[in-house]
Amino acid sequence: MHKQILTTPLGDTYPIMTGSGILDSIGEMLAEIVKPCRAMILTDSNVAPLYLERAAKSLEKAGFTVTSKTVPAGEESKSMGTLAEVLEAFCEAHLTRTDLAVALGGGVIGDLTGFASGCYLRGIRFAQIPTTLLAAVDASVGGKTAVNLEHGKNLAGMFHQPVAVICDTKTMKTLTPHELADGAAEAIKTGILGDPDLFAVFETGNAAEQLQEIVMRSVAYKAKIVSEDPNEHGVRKLLNLGHTPAHAIELLSDFGISHGHAVAMGMGIMTRAAAKRGLLSDADAKRILDTLTRNSLPVDAPYSAADMARIAALDKKAAANDITVILPEKIGNCRMEKIPLSALEALFADGTEETV
Repeated sequence: MHKQILTTPLGDTYPIMTGSGILDSIGEMLAEIVKPCRAMILTDSNVAPLYLERAAKSLEKAGFTVTSKTVPAGEESKSMGTLAEVLEAFCEAHLTRTDLAVALGGGVIGDLTGFASGCYLRGIRFAQIPTTLLAAVDASVGGKTAVNLEHGKNLAGMFHQPVAVICDTKTMKTLTPHELADGAAEAIKTGILGDPDLFAVFETGNAAEQLQEIVMRSVAYKAKIVSEDPNEHGVRKLLNLGHTPAHAIELLSDFGISHGHAVAMGMGIMTRAAAKRGLLSDADAKRILDTLTRNSLPVDAPYSAADMARIAALDKKAAANDITVILPEKIGNCRMEKIPLSALEALFADGTEETV
């Protein structure tokens, strides 16, 4: 098992533990951090039949009193309605400020559990147990929690750091190729941002055989960024590479396009735009696009630049009249650039034309 510690400037400190076959030890691990108490596991209808019983048994063996709630799988559960249901379930389980919520599942469950635990009783503790590659490399680390509103993705939420992140890479063996590709998109993003060796795993290696290495490297990079900028006022914005168009794509598709695939489309757009504007070499642009394609990810969006820009202008990353976008300069380095909202359509247009 590999363990690293994330410490933010705000004083939040928590371990991130990664290993194969550690799900049955989560109770023991959490009991070293949190005195055994009431624990509610929140999971979804896909994960519950696979891992809920094992997770509950591990917690009970360590002295926790365990209840659980299962919500329907899918982005539709990341809503204000489901949030209200979860909060009521916390009440019914008699959770107090000394108790614990446990997110067992993918990014939707992690976001939902984190947001619910952050606002219930003005804040209770929660732990992240990601079971997807996407959640392990991205959503479970850093304390971002949110649900979607009709006007956009993640528009209601808060920063609420977990007490621990425990990732059993063996749970990823049950993921579909589509789900693995979703996680690959975020890990490839990390490689483009600041880890060329991680990018090389996807460019030339067999990613499915290196899941623990992928998770460890991705988490190490994200932990470094979050430690410097926990509330996304500066360098943490880099993690939004591809996300400005991606969130618009998700909303335009009524979430029919999954997050990782939308991020891949978004990275395709930003890569071509950077190359067209002379910020990124054609050679590196081709490597990025080819690597996304090699890992069964799309690089073209089915929507117009105008439609994506219209939706992106409502994104939480937008200010009154401008928005910060992330553009790759080379593999391993990207730049933040503040542009007027009125210039977003032209940027997306540059990224939807074949330039490499």
